[in-house]
Amino acid sequence: MSAQSDGPYGPLIPMPQLTPDALRDAVARIAPSRLPTLTQHLFEATTNAQQTQSLAPLRAFVHSWAVFVAIERHPARAERLRELERIVDAGEEDPSDAIAEIRAIREAAEAEAGL
Repeated sequence: MSAQSDGPYGPLIPMPQLTPDALRDAVARIAPSRLPTLTQHLFEATTNAQQTQSLAPLRAFVHSWAVFVAIERHPARAERLRELERIVDAGEEDPSDAIAEIRAIREAAEAEAGL
């Protein structure tokens, strides 16, 4: 992954705790348009956890949104990810390099989130 700079101020927000409330607060600050999606995902995860008597759906929710926050709190990294996704979606060139960089961005975000 290429070095991404956030400018002199660093990330937009600190990495939050990995709880639904903290992740919701973080998303409200950095990507408020995604709050309805987060809320729906949390509702579905909670329902599935109750139905299956398993915490796996809630763990998947936390993992997904922690990675999202870790990426989006760095605007340059988030924009690069969107650019790479457009390259892959367009299908006009070999996507191998773009896919490798997407994977690296996601792995860095997981590490940053402590996952």
